[in-house]
Amino acid sequence: MEVKYSYLPEQFADFESMIPELREFVASGEFTLGPYVDKFEKKFAKFIGIKHVISTNNGTDALILCLKALGVGQGDEVITVANTFVATAGAVVACGAKPVFVDCDERYSIDVTKIEQAITKKTKAILPVHWAGAPADMKSVMDIASKHDLPVVEDACPSVGATIDGRSVGTFGKVNAFSMHPLKPLNVWGDGGMVVTNDDKIASWLRLYRNHGLKDRDHVELWGVNNRLQPFQAIVACRVLDTMGTIIEVRNAHARRLDEGLKDLAGLVSLPERPSDMREVYQLYLCTVKKRDALVKYLITQGIEAKIHYPIPLHLQNASKPFGYKRGDFPVAERQADEIITLPAHQHLKTGQIDFIVDRIHRFYLENR
Repeated sequence: MEVKYSYLPEQFADFESMIPELREFVASGEFTLGPYVDKFEKKFAKFIGIKHVISTNNGTDALILCLKALGVGQGDEVITVANTFVATAGAVVACGAKPVFVDCDERYSIDVTKIEQAITKKTKAILPVHWAGAPADMKSVMDIASKHDLPVVEDACPSVGATIDGRSVGTFGKVNAFSMHPLKPLNVWGDGGMVVTNDDKIASWLRLYRNHGLKDRDHVELWGVNNRLQPFQAIVACRVLDTMGTIIEVRNAHARRLDEGLKDLAGLVSLPERPSDMREVYQLYLCTVKKRDALVKYLITQGIEAKIHYPIPLHLQNASKPFGYKRGDFPVAERQADEIITLPAHQHLKTGQIDFIVDRIHRFYLENR
């Protein structure tokens, strides 16, 4: 049996149904911002419950714009988690600031008990990550931020549709980022992203800055850049957004089935806690396992495309050498990097494929005691 990690050909197998709308788009000539982008931004704002959505060309630039909107720059520090995708820290560096890493908790999220000790006079913002589509502990993050009068930027790039007590992630911080990378829950034909905020002043600045600083065709209000979402991607995003409820429901059902099937392997497979007040979206289904590398190789021979996200935490990457971190600084992140595995759990799998994954993991440990 084959269990693929990527689902994109299946998700967009009916792309012919979009051709009439794409023909209309081509005929309109609205190839830069315009009504298609505006429609998506309003639709996404309603979906997550926020006032302003400023779409961008990718999630990384969305993070950079968030930080720039808060004035993060040379000599500043931004606190974030040690094990996440490189874009989180890369966005901080792109603004001229230094990422200050904090260890992970057992849900692969920022350990909120370690944040305060990382705060210095140079700290400009706290940047939690809703890693793999699992919400971070935003109540604790916001309490700490309020105590120290620091803004919060949520890296919600992997987590469109995730909620805490029914409230969407990406609506807690001052200004926050989402991604529409092809393998994110809300995805488009290429890259795409959004910055979201309830702050009118920040939103006004962002709309100018992401479009060269142009107030109109002839008037430049500030020196900006081109970070615009492409209108044809806005069309795709609107279409996928209509299906998000089903996508999230199926992914959660698959995750519960994996959890149930693997729970008797305690000691060999460790499952993260699933808080009842949080809805995950499982951009990635993560767990930690013993004999990880051997298990990944075995699953691949069985036709199961298991992955590792990620084998090297950010503080141990070559790019982080100037920051002075060393092995042992963040032991939980380092242990997780040695044991973490990603199993396919996307919406186009069948329950038989999920059961096949469970069966093969049991078989591996039976044969490798």
